[in-house]
Amino acid sequence: MKTKEINGHTHVQYEGKTFPEKEMKVRAKDFYEFMDLRRSVRDISSKPVDEEVIKNIIRTASTAPSGAHKQPWTFCAVSNDQIKSEIRKAAEKEEYDSYHGRMSDRWLKDLAPIGTDWHKPFLEKSPWLIIVFKKVYDVAEGDKTNNYYVNESVGIACGMLISAIHQAGLVTLTHTPSPMNFLSNILKRPSNERPFLLLPVGYAEEDVFVPDLQRKPLDEVSVFFM
Repeated sequence: MKTKEINGHTHVQYEGKTFPEKEMKVRAKDFYEFMDLRRSVRDISSKPVDEEVIKNIIRTASTAPSGAHKQPWTFCAVSNDQIKSEIRKAAEKEEYDSYHGRMSDRWLKDLAPIGTDWHKPFLEKSPWLIIVFKKVYDVAEGDKTNNYYVNESVGIACGMLISAIHQAGLVTLTHTPSPMNFLSNILKRPSNERPFLLLPVGYAEEDVFVPDLQRKPLDEVSVFFM
């Protein structure tokens, strides 16, 4: 592998793959069609998922770009039944309060087609929970060090995490109880970390039904300047 020194730091030669245009078009279309099958699934089986699968899903998410390559994230993977039970109990308390006073009538109306409520059994039933924490700063030898574009970086990593889960043949959904401080307490995370997203991960139950939602077409989500 070729290397080069830039500003006193070693750079390595990029070895990414490229493809002929015809193959590129096929690959791009195939990947879109595969990802278009992805849905948020709440009926998750308790069937075990091997730990190595979860490790490689997290490894994939951690390849995400980040501000100054600070990688300001921690992925907490939980399979312990007692911890999952604690998380469900605390999450449902926050969700109950949200559905019974915190959420506006408009918000509740928008949620109606999805069929959600404050009950979150998937938090216990799923074989794994992945809780993503953002590091608002790091600590090196007792001193705070800056992280940059933290929300953007962690958001990109979460998108890659969700894609990796789908690619492995598993399902998930994005769960964001508000507030989420209970996750820091239950998982005993340090003060520089803040809960960002909770993802239950596992196999879909048999005969799962999801809302018949349609994604916006390309012309509603993009603008091309040619």
